[in-house]
Amino acid sequence: MALLERQLVRRFGPLPQRIRNKLTKANEEQLGAWGDALPEAESLKQLFG
Repeated sequence: MALLERQLVRRFGPLPQRIRNKLTKANEEQLGAWGDALPEAESLKQLFG
């Protein structure tokens, strides 16, 4: 989770609390899916819905 969070901050800037909450509560499968989708994502909204 820490690596994905660092990558998100580098790409999109400071994360809103709701996104940090999602990261904290996510299981390994969901974190992997977000990590896989990150290179193509144009926004946090696109990545997290």
